[in-house]
Amino acid sequence: MLLVGLRGVGKTVLLDRTWQNARNDGMTAFMIEAPEDRSLPGILAPQLRQALLSLSKNERAKSAAQKALSALTGFAQSLKVKYQDIEVGFDFPAEAGLADNGDLEHDLGALLEAAGQAAASVESSIVIFIDELQYVQEDQLAALVTALHRMAQLGLPVTLVGAGLPQLRGQMGNAKSYAERLFDFPEVGPLPPEAARLALSQPAKDEGVDFMPEALEAIVRETQGYPYFLQEWGKHTWEVAKDSPITVDDVEEATQLTVAALDESFFRVRFDRCTPFERKYLRAMAQLGEGPHRSGDIAHELGREVSSLGPHRTSLIKKGMVYSPNHGDTAFTVPLFHEFMKRIMPGDDWRN
Repeated sequence: MLLVGLRGVGKTVLLDRTWQNARNDGMTAFMIEAPEDRSLPGILAPQLRQALLSLSKNERAKSAAQKALSALTGFAQSLKVKYQDIEVGFDFPAEAGLADNGDLEHDLGALLEAAGQAAASVESSIVIFIDELQYVQEDQLAALVTALHRMAQLGLPVTLVGAGLPQLRGQMGNAKSYAERLFDFPEVGPLPPEAARLALSQPAKDEGVDFMPEALEAIVRETQGYPYFLQEWGKHTWEVAKDSPITVDDVEEATQLTVAALDESFFRVRFDRCTPFERKYLRAMAQLGEGPHRSGDIAHELGREVSSLGPHRTSLIKKGMVYSPNHGDTAFTVPLFHEFMKRIMPGDDWRN
């Protein structure tokens, strides 16, 4: 299963809860985050080592787990030259010919097969949780998909639960065409109005505090139902309000504080990662509104040919700033980002 959603919609929270549930059910589950500057082998190997060491403590799984640890040694040693960020302790010597060919697609499949056999020996399973999966490079995604497909064919209990931005579905399909058949892609979006109101009112009610109906509506309107923004508006509104019930005036005061806090953290961190021209590209999108926007319309705002903007758009997609909901369309991955762009680059000077 791969959770797909915009930043701020709570997909990471859902991933974390699913991981906790898997562990509570006795599964061998581990959580990793895929940063932009790390390889898949580099982030996977240490966590898999810990999982296998845990399995090796079970007498029934000991032999199979030790074999899998030998496979991990061969895997890491053979790929360390190519992926120099692999850092993992070696608990058992490598077994010649086991996950040590130096080809990621082949070796990852062999490694997960050995790990799956260890889990199967004690009727357990290994669940790999990866957040920000969109940052894994396409050839490494292809190797992961191939390995998991092989596990399904062999009936071995190894699977993946991942989370990523909307472009992840297309990335998986580009990596391996059968990925869309191998995984489910539930979309995690904003809360419907009723659920958004409840997310604010119920915790407050538990503390003996009520919201005026119009105050709830004001927050839902400002946040558009995105869970992270509901948390931020709820936090600042709670701190501003002096009495119950919480009023629209409280929300209006809190909105100024919330927007300022988001501008300095949530939004600014993303803005700072962009080049000067990428910022102009994003500002042109903001000029057109919330989006999504046609590539030709963005090019018109910038006074450029569509073809000249392709590399900049691709770079922004890789950075997780925008995505393509449909062919030729571009949209922000961060809710309310178009408003931030207008605040941080006001007027028309950005066109120069």
